[in-house]
Amino acid sequence: MERQKVRIKVKWGVIIMIVLTFTSSCSNKKKDNRNDLPTLTFSSSNSENNNDIIKAYCIDYNWNFKGDGAHGFAIPGLWADANPEEHVKWYKDLGCNTIQTFAVSSNGYAWYKNGVVPEQPGLKYDFLTEMVKLGRKNDMKVFGYFCIGANNRWEELHPDQCYQTWGIQIPFTTEYLDYLCASIKDAIIKTDMDGFMIDWLYNPGGGHDPLPALRWLPCEQIMYKELMGEGFPGKHKMNLPLEIEFRKKSIDRAWGRIRDAAKSTKPSCLIWLSANELRSKEYVGTKVLQEVDWIMNEAGDVSRTESTRSLIGDHAKIMTCLASWNQQDPLEVVSHAKKTGVGLYGFTKPVIGNIMKPINYYLSKPVDQYKNDEKNIAVFARAFNGFPDNYVKKE
Repeated sequence: MERQKVRIKVKWGVIIMIVLTFTSSCSNKKKDNRNDLPTLTFSSSNSENNNDIIKAYCIDYNWNFKGDGAHGFAIPGLWADANPEEHVKWYKDLGCNTIQTFAVSSNGYAWYKNGVVPEQPGLKYDFLTEMVKLGRKNDMKVFGYFCIGANNRWEELHPDQCYQTWGIQIPFTTEYLDYLCASIKDAIIKTDMDGFMIDWLYNPGGGHDPLPALRWLPCEQIMYKELMGEGFPGKHKMNLPLEIEFRKKSIDRAWGRIRDAAKSTKPSCLIWLSANELRSKEYVGTKVLQEVDWIMNEAGDVSRTESTRSLIGDHAKIMTCLASWNQQDPLEVVSHAKKTGVGLYGFTKPVIGNIMKPINYYLSKPVDQYKNDEKNIAVFARAFNGFPDNYVKKE
């Protein structure tokens, strides 16, 4: 009889605990306003676990079309007061596990101190170095950045080795590659960054087919002899197949120098290629597509992202991109990435001083009430943090 009473008490105790737990759970859900909707998670089919899925963003310090910088690039020193702690907090709130910031931005000045490349004038903090340290404390990889095909400071110092125009305009001469690789090695040593993005790895005018004719500057004629093993035959003898062969050899040489500079300095350093047209005639068949660690379709469309799989090495991670310029539907792109394990990345220039609006702003209303980069960030903030697409945070 006593045993039966004990059993009854235990049973009622368990029932009460279950009811209390259920009530507490419902209460928390109401406060969080998830409305009992299922949380969408990234597929782990292409990865050991969901932590391997790349969730990246960049507050972009390259461009400032309203400024005085050449070719639309930011003037040196713009945003030089950027605070690493504020930036890492913003990326963490967004839900990133990867931050892409800058080693050397397109104006040609560095975002870390005491390097071989002059720092951004007025640089308040040892920005990239501190970002790397803070990123590690918060379990985030931090990548630097180099624009391979354009650099305003290089153009000022070496106008004879540039097309002096907007866009991709630097021939990959031996002298330029020496400068670039010294910059890469120095940035790795000084900041210990986890890796770096290489952008605009194209010959002048590249990035989109059909490719324009090269100008064949004197420096390019020297390159021709180095790469093709014979003297330059003259502009009148050049044709498209010959130029494409030259372009491919130029990219392969540049890639080999970049790869060796990084891996000889820090073998674990990851190299991330961003390209708008990975199937360009000057890319197909090159070593860079087979050897790079991360590869991103900057155009962002699902079809080209998927077609990337047939171009790359088995070890490479595929990424896609959302930015206002590529006009992709963020809900479609993110949905595809979740299903296939494709990494996600976006970028935009800062809107409040050197930083963005707080993440709570991007969660404060339905995603369809945002536009352009704000909508991209709003979709990322939900996806990266495991919220459903229609999640709205209530105060």
